[in-house]
Amino acid sequence: MSIPTVLDRFPTPPCAHLLGLDILAADRDGGEVSIAFTARPEFCNAAGNVQGGFLAAMLDDCMGPALLIATDAEFYPSTIDLNVQFLAPARPGRILGKARVIQLGRTIGFVQGELEDACGKTIARASASVRITAMHKAQA
Repeated sequence: MSIPTVLDRFPTPPCAHLLGLDILAADRDGGEVSIAFTARPEFCNAAGNVQGGFLAAMLDDCMGPALLIATDAEFYPSTIDLNVQFLAPARPGRILGKARVIQLGRTIGFVQGELEDACGKTIARASASVRITAMHKAQA
């Protein structure tokens, strides 16, 4: 059940639909967001675990919205560096993501994200550097 956010002004990208993105909570002042994803069986590798690329995409799809929400969508983030730590295997099903903006400069921002399985076990963490572009320039 998604909550209303500044992101409602924009169409949901197909990649976010594929990941089953559902915004659960957003705190503009704190620069934080909580998002649920649905890891489908098609996301799994030969061992039956969610392939790391999908988890990285989920983390990226947490951290970007955190910055958009924190800036009231005045600025668009483009990931320029993404560091992911895979801490535990992820199984298909509901995955919860949380992200927060750590610092915003004039052109670069820093964000962190974390994914948990349905039992609350941390499965992956990430930090990212993002280039910040004024939204009107990003849409041009």
